Amino acid sequence: MRFFGLGSRKRQVEHDPDRQRALLAEARQRFGRQARVPFPDQSAELQRLLTGDDGLAVAAHIIHEAADTAHADLRSQVAELHRRTGHALTVDRRNYRPLWSAAGGYLRWSLFELPLHPYAQIAASVAVLDADAKRAVRLADPEPLLARMFELLDLTIAGWEFGRVRVDTDAASLAEGLIFATRTLRDAIDPPPLPPPVRELMRRNNTVTVYDTTSERVAGGFNPGKTMRECLLA
Repeated sequence: MRFFGLGSRKRQVEHDPDRQRALLAEARQRFGRQARVPFPDQSAELQRLLTGDDGLAVAAHIIHEAADTAHADLRSQVAELHRRTGHALTVDRRNYRPLWSAAGGYLRWSLFELPLHPYAQIAASVAVLDADAKRAVRLADPEPLLARMFELLDLTIAGWEFGRVRVDTDAASLAEGLIFATRTLRDAIDPPPLPPPVRELMRRNNTVTVYDTTSERVAGGFNPGKTMRECLLA
């Protein structure tokens, strides 16, 4: 098990590996689809648990694990698709949109395949990192962490467009949280260039219908490109 407080720069880190392991175990066991509690309530409770340097370290670990596991799952799906159909597709974690555009009808949305649920553990981790970005970038190498968060944002919106993922208030909250958190992390460092899928979405002005989580009632709309422009180009 790899925890953060690692990286190329020397950092002053106060951490307790045993507490981090306990927090991660609790995050896995108490939260997720099996909890039968609304995801916003789960996220809020987990945010209260992930405090201090150890909480930030576990939040960063969850983001990295989620992105890495989703990438591995997509590679496995694409390999199986190639075996069955002969279609050779590229899995580029810097930009998943071409893959989903070409084969979204044949792919499972990887974030629902994770042991860490996107609307519970991932959403909570995003909020924790957003709330203390300046400290977070001192604990973990910030550019890989930022890249993994952009990956999760890319997968989230690609799932809406090409993967038949229902856009409800939980889904929209996750995307909005990822956009806000990437902004605060970028503000805390000398930011790298924005990745291709973000630049592509910024050129668009499409509003997505957002549904209530428990019904077909329309709860509102969400314009990812507009939100990204306002947050990431400010």
